[in-house]
Amino acid sequence: MATPVTRPKKSAPRRRLTLRFKRWKLYALVALAGPLVVLLGVFGYYYVVLSRMIDARIHGDKQRIDSLTSNNGHLLWSGIVADERVPFLVQQLMSNEMFSGWGVRTMATTDRGYNPIGYHTGTVWPHDNSLIVMGLTRYGYREEANRIVTAQIEAAAYTGYRLPENFCGYARSVSRFPVPYPAACSPQAWSTAAPLLYLRSMLGLEAKNGELTVDPVIPAEYGRIAVKGVTAFGARWDLEAVGRTGTVKRAARH
Repeated sequence: MATPVTRPKKSAPRRRLTLRFKRWKLYALVALAGPLVVLLGVFGYYYVVLSRMIDARIHGDKQRIDSLTSNNGHLLWSGIVADERVPFLVQQLMSNEMFSGWGVRTMATTDRGYNPIGYHTGTVWPHDNSLIVMGLTRYGYREEANRIVTAQIEAAAYTGYRLPENFCGYARSVSRFPVPYPAACSPQAWSTAAPLLYLRSMLGLEAKNGELTVDPVIPAEYGRIAVKGVTAFGARWDLEAVGRTGTVKRAARH
């Protein structure tokens, strides 16, 4: 008589590894799917349309956790927000509960989970704000976008004009400088890229049909902005803008 074979139970580490693999496999599928009506966040958060706001997190027990976070700005960046809901969303992002004076917080001060030194629950991330800025620009809220850009540039003045990974979410009225986040990386790749989107937003820079175009809204305090030798479509371009007037021309060959 054959001895029955008993399969060993999966260990907890193996189950966690399998779950992690499946989760990142799903992210890969989402990346290939193109624009989505529902966004999947890096930490497995799902965003759905609600009456109070536009995003919620799904807890481990599949219960929705209503929260007002900066992820709403990512929805604007993606272009999936219906036009009639945009003003409501912009009002939320620029409210005192979300906008600290140095940038948009990851979570509103009115949420129970808010913590000004909580990495995902109240700090200000430059790269997060850069996506919000581009979302505002996309829907025509240029002044609001410039308000964030200006706040971020002023914050950068306290770190040698090198934006860190993030800084604390304390209101600007609390401190005359952005309170450093203790474990923030600097330099940090995401934050290094943020000023490029801020510049693109102010210039209204687009690349299409084989050429670069600008639709600038430059804050008066910055005067003239000039960018030389931008590479696009196999050529180099010079950009210049003052206020709402801008020019694009092919760079002279040397």
